[in-house]
Amino acid sequence: MSDITVTKVKQVGVLPTDKELGFGTIFTDHMFVMDYTTGKGWHSPRIVPYAECANYPAMIVFHYGQAIFEGMKAFRTEDNHICVFRPYEYLNRFNRSAEKLCIPKMDVEQIHDALFQLLALEKNWVPGQLGTSLYIRPFVVADEPHLGVKVADSFKLYIILSPVGAYYKTGFNPVSIKVEDKYVRAIKGGLGEAKTPANYAMSLAAQQDAYAEGFGQVLWLDAVHRKYIEEVGTMNILFKINGEIITPELNGSILGGITRKTVLELSRSWGLKTTERQISIDEVYDAYAKGQLDEVFGSGTAAVISPVGELSWKGQRIVINHNQTGPYAQKLFDYITGVQSGKIADQFGWMEEVR
Repeated sequence: MSDITVTKVKQVGVLPTDKELGFGTIFTDHMFVMDYTTGKGWHSPRIVPYAECANYPAMIVFHYGQAIFEGMKAFRTEDNHICVFRPYEYLNRFNRSAEKLCIPKMDVEQIHDALFQLLALEKNWVPGQLGTSLYIRPFVVADEPHLGVKVADSFKLYIILSPVGAYYKTGFNPVSIKVEDKYVRAIKGGLGEAKTPANYAMSLAAQQDAYAEGFGQVLWLDAVHRKYIEEVGTMNILFKINGEIITPELNGSILGGITRKTVLELSRSWGLKTTERQISIDEVYDAYAKGQLDEVFGSGTAAVISPVGELSWKGQRIVINHNQTGPYAQKLFDYITGVQSGKIADQFGWMEEVR
């Protein structure tokens, strides 16, 4: 990557108060942009003022969906340092998604350097209250204007930044989940393990049905047998059964979550039996009937940990841990957010400081 050119805004913006922060609606002054052209590779890296993008209506991404994205976070620690949570893990996953969508891979070190230059410029946009953060959204779109199904010959990579508020505005409370038996999210050999817009568009119909029925999330089952558990909403799912942490193994249709990886690493370091394997919804209900279903919780970048209080499958509702946040989910949430905020020592080397 050549040197990054920087064009600064004429007048810098002001970080809203913590009460005004939502999720993904406020953006910082600048963004990073880079182009790809077949035969030339990735080129023209630049930091420019955040602004609308002028696009051709015939861009391939609009018609055939060749696009990927990522999501990670930067935090202001208690001692006023700016740190990013596991950036290389997210950027390496970004490249894995690129491979699935036939998007040219990026040099992770170069994108990492570009991101940290952007963050250094936008330090004042990182909120400081516990639970708040600066959400980082890298994404790539096929910007070649061509009405024909093919791999594009030109792409644009963007990194935009958004200060966000605490995910749990009303407290760290369990959610109710509908086990989906009508729609399917993904299948092995498809796009389920990539962060691409199609995955999230596919989830909308089921999610709307679940909302209408009074549920907060959807639990997806496998597309073939319709009984093996995959993901919940936009998160990975984990079960504590008879003292053991169990989560579906990554099988080609499940996104490999960075928070999921963090939870598994923590659980093993704390001495809990921790297993990645195929697990059926029948097994979960059977564990509940035997009094062995201790806790259920989701894990993801936005929420970190999301406790599950209720599951509903084919009209059978089970209430987990009296619809209260379980002690293990609380312990994980407190530890991970403690490391992110600087309250707990980063013994695993998860946080990287912006200089």
